[in-house]
Amino acid sequence: MKYDLLIHNVMLLTAGCEIQEGMSVGITGSRIAKIAPADQLPPSQAARVLDGVGKLLMPGLVDAHTHTSQQLLRGSLADEFPMIWVRFLIPFESALSPEDVYCSALLYCLQAVKAGITSFAESGGRHMEQVVRAAAKSGMRAAISRSMMDSGNIPPSMMEGTAEAVAQNDLLFDRFHGAADGRIQIFYGMRQVMTCSPGLVSLVAEHAKARQTGIHAHLCEHRDEVSFCLQRYQMRPAAFLDAHGLLGPNLIAAHSVALSEGDITLLSKRGVKLVHCPYANLINHGFPKTPRLLEAGCSVGLGSDGAAYNSVDLFEEMRALRASLLSQWGLPVFDPVAMPVQAMLRMATQGGAAAIGLGEQLGRIEEGCLADLITINMRKPHISPSNNYVTAILDTVTAQDVSDSIIDGKVVMADRQLSNLDEEAIMAECAQRMHALRRNTAG
Repeated sequence: MKYDLLIHNVMLLTAGCEIQEGMSVGITGSRIAKIAPADQLPPSQAARVLDGVGKLLMPGLVDAHTHTSQQLLRGSLADEFPMIWVRFLIPFESALSPEDVYCSALLYCLQAVKAGITSFAESGGRHMEQVVRAAAKSGMRAAISRSMMDSGNIPPSMMEGTAEAVAQNDLLFDRFHGAADGRIQIFYGMRQVMTCSPGLVSLVAEHAKARQTGIHAHLCEHRDEVSFCLQRYQMRPAAFLDAHGLLGPNLIAAHSVALSEGDITLLSKRGVKLVHCPYANLINHGFPKTPRLLEAGCSVGLGSDGAAYNSVDLFEEMRALRASLLSQWGLPVFDPVAMPVQAMLRMATQGGAAAIGLGEQLGRIEEGCLADLITINMRKPHISPSNNYVTAILDTVTAQDVSDSIIDGKVVMADRQLSNLDEEAIMAECAQRMHALRRNTAG
């Protein structure tokens, strides 16, 4: 059999988070066709070969909650007090032109690919057709939502009528769902309970169900949201969304920090896909209850939450979350494995894959799965030698150690050289737009 691509003689991270050495992976089309010892899959069997010597092959990371248009807001939120999204994020988004959004999304994709992220879930904003355009150009896989708001304290330019908002999401779905050879999915977006009426929540649930697609929402991100919901509806946010048909296996519930025991039981029962954004949460929202969520059987993924607070780097997000959870959950009861390494790696791969509705065919290296893979250059003094390379992935690997990226069976980065994006041109264009936005929004 002739493979389109062969990753030859590589260390391989299995779905069970174990290391297999001296392996080769043959890829045909968009799928993993064969996994075998390197001596059983010679380079002559492939049209293209990536040399895996000194590299670790693992599933591509999934950024399961991000705001690609926030790249141009970098460095603006340090030392600011809540509510950040009211004072900065929403006004900033309202000022963006379609080309601003496109350039920002390209910059996100550039950084994400170089950081080992092969898929992302865009939680929504203005001009989402431009995010589709950028994702398609980059070669990335994406689940893109149109975040909708029909009430609350937001600029008039961001406010929509309930029916109009859902109709626009319908149009986005009809135009782009399945685009870029199937790499693009269109989800329905609901910003959060403070800016969405009960009618909008119900319509989002109905339209997503009718189209058999996902929903992306912020849930229990901070105390103000919980307080608002209790005062307005006499229910906590999770129960409120459930009462309007929104909770289900197709829902990404971003942040999920301020959860009660009742919330956790309900979210687990409904099969909701929870996503933590460690840096953003730790700066403004608090400590998530991840060990309890996993114990309850919840699916948990990781997200960067955009670039407003930090770089798009899920290796750093994993480290931040594990350190915080060990201090909050492990230290008081002397449990150093309250958040195991393997659990963290699964969150960044399999948990994210489940969030974007591809849990059965993404996030693991198995025959028949989609070929979204990355290699890590292990020949670095901060990584090798090591007595445990699984632990090394979490403790020492950085985004800069990612060498190659394969998405949908195609090489989009080889030896850190991108195939589809002009790095210098994107950075220069974004710098100009960032300065222009700062001038236009000053004062």
